[in-house]
Amino acid sequence: MSTPVVLITGGAGFLGSHLSDRFLAEGYEVICMDNLITGSLRNIEHLVTEAKFHFVHQDVTEFIHVPGRLDAVLHFASPASPIDYLNYPIQTLKVGSLGTHKALGLAHAKGARFLLASTSECYGDPLVHPQKEDYWGNVNPVGPRGVYDEAKRFAEAMTMGYHRYHALESRIVRIFNTYGPRMRLNDGRALPAFMGQALRGEPLTVFGDGSQTRSFCYVSDLVDGIYRLLHSDEAYPTNIGNPSEMTILEFAKTVLELTGSRSELSFMDLPEDDPKVRQPDIGKARKVLGWEPKVELLDGLRVTLDYFRGCPEFAGTDAATPTSGAEA
Repeated sequence: MSTPVVLITGGAGFLGSHLSDRFLAEGYEVICMDNLITGSLRNIEHLVTEAKFHFVHQDVTEFIHVPGRLDAVLHFASPASPIDYLNYPIQTLKVGSLGTHKALGLAHAKGARFLLASTSECYGDPLVHPQKEDYWGNVNPVGPRGVYDEAKRFAEAMTMGYHRYHALESRIVRIFNTYGPRMRLNDGRALPAFMGQALRGEPLTVFGDGSQTRSFCYVSDLVDGIYRLLHSDEAYPTNIGNPSEMTILEFAKTVLELTGSRSELSFMDLPEDDPKVRQPDIGKARKVLGWEPKVELLDGLRVTLDYFRGCPEFAGTDAATPTSGAEA
């Protein structure tokens, strides 16, 4: 039996690199495609000697050519953090539209199964809580977050268009807040921001009064859910995330305790259209995929903290040395 081949766009990013690890472990040949706007070669440097791993430096909004067979296309190319999609608004819209079109066209031409990385941001600032897949969302299309939200909503619509018109085998995962090693310290999301500030001894920036909620899923759990979804028969969007909800203020205090930092909290105005609540209903994933998260928050946070302590920014500093608080 020949080796299955998967293309992962955005493969040098946080999630893409972990997906590369998983598919290689499952015996796949992996083609990792990335233009490195927000991805990093550091995320995949441990894979360059793997015979079944191939890196292609390319912008997926342009023509995509992959010689030979393809069994699956996972479209994960996109800026995904607030700092990134606010810095690259046009590129975010293009990769959600043109990039999705190119990736879908390639999957159709190769007879490959297609999986789209969508997002809980499709729900916007939700009026339904927790969020189920049949909720259509409360999104401001002309707000600053609209470039990301609407790019993903368009990508979902185009994916379903290919599914219905071309009978393409397609899957859509709506990803909720995910964390783990290989996140960027400066990507603007709460976890790396809090950990970076705590390790530097800076005040932790809490937007609003910190009462807005998030649900944090460890990256290995998310990757397992995505792998199961790809191999399922479910064509419609499926939430993958951790339903354990906490406030941002609670999360900030957890990071302070874990790091042993004496940093204080600094409160700033809530950004426009920032969701007040975010919690996935994973009933569908439990029923259809037999999936639910396994990694406890503190266990995942310890691994992530160790990763950040090893980053060049903290190498050789006091922040690289665990404190009693970090070991608790």
